[in-house]
Amino acid sequence: GGAGSKRPGADNTKKVYLRVVGMERESSTADTARFSPAEEEAFRQLSRRPDVYDILYRSIAPSISGSYTVDIKKAILCLLFGGSRKRLPDGMRLRGDINVLLLGDPSTAKSQFLKFATRVAPVGVYTSGKGSSAAGLTASVVRDARGEFYLEGGAMVLADGGIVAIDEFDKMRPADRVAIHEAMEQQTISVAKAGITTVLNSRSSVLAAANPVFGRYDDLKSASENIDLMSTILSRFDLIFLVRDVRDEARDRMICRHVMGVHIGSGGRASEGGGGGGLGAFGGMGGDGGGEEELMAAGMLGGDNLAQAAKSSTGGNSNTAAAIAENAMRVATTGQGELDVPTMKKYIQYCKAKCKPRLSDEAGDILASSYVKIRDDVRKRCMEAGGQAQAAIPITVRQLEALVRVSESLAKMRLDSRVQSEDIAEALRLFKVSTMTANSTDATGSNAAPNHRGVPGPAAGLMASMPTQEELMRAESFLRSRLAIGAVLNKQRVVEEAAAQGYNAMVVARAMSIMVARGEVQERNQSRMVKRVR
Repeated sequence: GGAGSKRPGADNTKKVYLRVVGMERESSTADTARFSPAEEEAFRQLSRRPDVYDILYRSIAPSISGSYTVDIKKAILCLLFGGSRKRLPDGMRLRGDINVLLLGDPSTAKSQFLKFATRVAPVGVYTSGKGSSAAGLTASVVRDARGEFYLEGGAMVLADGGIVAIDEFDKMRPADRVAIHEAMEQQTISVAKAGITTVLNSRSSVLAAANPVFGRYDDLKSASENIDLMSTILSRFDLIFLVRDVRDEARDRMICRHVMGVHIGSGGRASEGGGGGGLGAFGGMGGDGGGEEELMAAGMLGGDNLAQAAKSSTGGNSNTAAAIAENAMRVATTGQGELDVPTMKKYIQYCKAKCKPRLSDEAGDILASSYVKIRDDVRKRCMEAGGQAQAAIPITVRQLEALVRVSESLAKMRLDSRVQSEDIAEALRLFKVSTMTANSTDATGSNAAPNHRGVPGPAAGLMASMPTQEELMRAESFLRSRLAIGAVLNKQRVVEEAAAQGYNAMVVARAMSIMVARGEVQERNQSRMVKRVR
């Protein structure tokens, strides 16, 4: 570079020029990926299988099992493939990336899902909410040793074309959480600091994990009281999953047997491919059994995965084009097993580069009528509650666009350029079992069915059918006999004791709320404890 000579009368400024001798673009996004002929043939054959959707979601974190994980895996799969970006004639851009929020109890494998997603995505950045600031997520202006300012991109800029996994999303400061609003919807980051004014691209999907307000989901509170996030940020998530840790003795025994099997089977036998033997003695969790289907097994490894991990750690290189093509062709031919991480990553890149699905007129009509019905159902539910209950998660036009994106991602998995009616049906089902179930406070409604994620209906919310006056009086007399004046007890334990004696837990919770409103009982320690005062 250099500076032009200063002419008489010219402004006292320097004109800087830069002569470029050579330039090479470096990028790891799907647009620059190269595929061998063997890989392309294997991927095309895999995409033509009618069960490609099942094969792909089985390949998402195969070490994590349980029926509650099935829909979460399908949502993460849609997030990895993403929808189609669109540029309107007036220059406006519509995002194609899908954002997913996992909200639930501890030890339900939320962080493991995030870690796996960052490994399998073409570009993945993992960060934790407590250790992330607004500048670290978006962009910051830094002064170098010479006193000049320059921009440093944050996590969402570095993940352009991939995904950003934000763990402990609820632990972020509200001001830092607001900073990613623009990046999540407009997919740009505007910077106006220290004389630098620019707009950076942030075309990335957000996969976030958070805990409810009190660490665990409180059955005694409504959904809106458990979800302590602003509606402005919730509306930007396409799918929101409520992950529950349901307490059940039989289920807990299954978890213990499987965990012990994982630890026993992960010994020396795993290196010889014998990890499955140790698990077989304890009954591995396949996800298609009756009782085991509702099992919540966070971070559990199956025997095949132990053997595969041991094989890869002993020198097998699965990153070569030949190995990727061989794995994809084997799965495409037999329909058995899962795609390994390098093959999955390459297939995602291939589908993103080769396919940009679009909605047909018929599919658009189905989506529009379904969205109107969902909005009407939410309005009726609020009216039935006397107009006082507000939806925990707002259902807006963003949710309609979310359904479009999920439908496009399902079509992209098959390398189909048109969204079919079955894609619309599956997108609506995912939306109902995720966002609508988390939004619903009706414990007896269809959204709280136990076969969606292993969550029993009575645990899905508080607003069941209105209890009779007699039931409330019986519950109040039990509470008065259990709570002596001046006694301080754990609220959850009192409700569990009442349920063990045959009382309806929801009726007991309603009776306790009435006693709190009357001043007979006081809530303490963030409503975890109750004290009877009179």
